[in-house]
Amino acid sequence: MKQNNVPPAAGSLGQMSVKLLLVGGGKMGGALLTGLLTRGGWKATDVAVVELDSARRDELAAEHEGLVVLPAAEVGIVDEDGGAVLAVKPDTAEAVCRMLGLAGVGRVLSVVAGLAAQRLEACLPDGAVVIRAMPNTPALVGAGVTAIAGGSQATAADLAWAQGILEAVGTVVRVPERQLDAVTGLSGSGPAYVFLVAESLIEAGVLAGLPRELSRTLAVETILGSAKLLVETGERPEALRAAVTSPGGTTAAGLRALESRAVRSAFIEAVAAAVERSRNLGR
Repeated sequence: MKQNNVPPAAGSLGQMSVKLLLVGGGKMGGALLTGLLTRGGWKATDVAVVELDSARRDELAAEHEGLVVLPAAEVGIVDEDGGAVLAVKPDTAEAVCRMLGLAGVGRVLSVVAGLAAQRLEACLPDGAVVIRAMPNTPALVGAGVTAIAGGSQATAADLAWAQGILEAVGTVVRVPERQLDAVTGLSGSGPAYVFLVAESLIEAGVLAGLPRELSRTLAVETILGSAKLLVETGERPEALRAAVTSPGGTTAAGLRALESRAVRSAFIEAVAAAVERSRNLGR
């Protein structure tokens, strides 16, 4: 008989089980863990983490009091109505799924880029559920956007379970799995494109004579405010761009320089290249 009132030894769950097993305590796994515990209403005792790196295990245990961090999944580690989040590198994901299957985990939420649900399902026992997700790095500050797609065995309840977890780090949308590569190229890689724009604007301000810290403040706050304007007004970006572009004015001159250098086309090609890379990862 399971004695859920008996506390586990350090680094072990003993006879207890958890609602969620987080496999991989790196940047994305760590962001999700922090989101669940600080914004999602979860308790440290609801979650266990599997992390191979001993130094990282120590860090996670120190950051979250009461959290159990293990080097491997134990049999019976997850409640029957719970599941695991797979947040590891693509080249280890299938082996980790086999480990989870041996531990009795029957539902997996994968944030691994490029690996189709079918491939992960093949590594798990028959009937196991896989939900794929593509989050992005603003999840680190609770402002991510994640697309989710269910595998062949996933039900509406499974998708709701996954959405409830990922909403702890931002917005969640549902898409067919065939669209996840496109999501990866746009929102998964998108923060890097925005950061490159920020770098470029800061350098431009410095070249125009502004102190670097002032240029950084102006560039970052402009990006933040523009995004907020898009969200809060609901206007299309082309309408907002037109509203700030006076005929023959300074903005028109700047936009003409950008268009003459095919900046719009460069962004389109960047997304397409990232989409293709995501497809290749899954082959």
